[in-house]
Amino acid sequence: MTEHAPSAPYFYFISVLQRYIPPALRYPAYRKYWFGTLASVSGFQMLTFAMLWVAYDLTNSPLFLGYVGALNAIPAILLNLFGGVFADMFDKRRLIIGCQLITASLIFILALMTLFDALHIYNLLLIAFLAGAVNAFDQPARQALYPHLIERSAIMSAVSLNAAIWQGTRIVAPAIAGLIIAYLGTSISLFLSGAGFVTMALVMVALKVPQIERGGSGNAARDMLDGLKFIIGNSAFSFLIAMTFFNSFFGMAYIFMMPIFAVDILKVGADGQGVLMGVSGAGALATTMILGSVGNFRQKGLMLIGGATAFGLSLMLFGTASQAYPSYLLALGIMLFIGIFNSIYMISIMSSLQMMVPNSMRGRVMGFYGMTWSIMPLGGMQAGWIANYLGAPLAVFIGGLAVAGFAVGPAMLNKQVRNIGTLVNQVEQAMSSARQQPQRAAPGGD
Repeated sequence: MTEHAPSAPYFYFISVLQRYIPPALRYPAYRKYWFGTLASVSGFQMLTFAMLWVAYDLTNSPLFLGYVGALNAIPAILLNLFGGVFADMFDKRRLIIGCQLITASLIFILALMTLFDALHIYNLLLIAFLAGAVNAFDQPARQALYPHLIERSAIMSAVSLNAAIWQGTRIVAPAIAGLIIAYLGTSISLFLSGAGFVTMALVMVALKVPQIERGGSGNAARDMLDGLKFIIGNSAFSFLIAMTFFNSFFGMAYIFMMPIFAVDILKVGADGQGVLMGVSGAGALATTMILGSVGNFRQKGLMLIGGATAFGLSLMLFGTASQAYPSYLLALGIMLFIGIFNSIYMISIMSSLQMMVPNSMRGRVMGFYGMTWSIMPLGGMQAGWIANYLGAPLAVFIGGLAVAGFAVGPAMLNKQVRNIGTLVNQVEQAMSSARQQPQRAAPGGD
């Protein structure tokens, strides 16, 4: 009995399927990296949930919840620039492997202490601090590595798919951790969290990474200063990172105000707050998946400024509407658009940075970029201070006004930011010419 060759409909089905696979996932190396990152970030989200749960269980004090978050964020703020220097100076793949295994070891220690009822709150705070310090070296290396696993035409897709991991796990992983803690215990949840980091380390061990140009002089202080000079001297980079700062410090501060809206203003309780945040996350996730399925978008200036403006206006509307007309359904609708617009412009920023930054500076630029995200808890503190005196709706309104004001003011007036799509294309053409020059010179050799 002879074997039959696959029929024409089979090949048609495969071609249609490949057409709808996000561009970045068509590269085997990035595909492995993406699934490893999914495991690691899921572990991170479960770890965050478990640490907060354990902190409250040990102390029954909301104050220590803030301490856990602050001690995890402070080393990231202080060390991110050094992490970027290390990412440029050393082998990025090995740096990621080391960071993942160190974090997994810290989690397993925490899990064992929890299992044997030997955990004290100060042990937990120390582990939170150390995990944050390790993360300051891990994140710049990751951000500097994955653009080398794909063609540059797929960078926006890769950025979107990375963002989708964070958006999706932020919704799903805490729910899974809660169920595991409820039925199997906190230590089991922590062991599974650590397993996620080990999985990423194993993926990186097996991953074949192309030769990557290293940057830096070997002097960490000098290299960090060179990175800062590079960012400050290039208005496009400095403005894109400034927009990220405004997003983290002013825009995302609304997250810390949500319990006030849920309990005191909309009166829907913790369950209602979960749905509000879930709707925002779903909007962000849907947007990242859509952007992840397309190639690079040429009108990045429109996405940047328009998305930032719309995000700021949505926050202003949320604060105003909640105060004037506290409708839960209206709040849900606005939260959906908050998630959508935030994703649009933050993905535009990240993809633009990744496409323009020189390989020798990528780690340092990504380290500085990551530092702006680490200040989010400090943004929550400034919003809390405003809310204490003027109310949460006005605190959110002011945050939205700051984001929108920077977008339509300094960012709009900056020609490079306004025409960022053209600038990216110019960088692409310059790099393409540089790649072709050695090929043209080769036949005329000695």
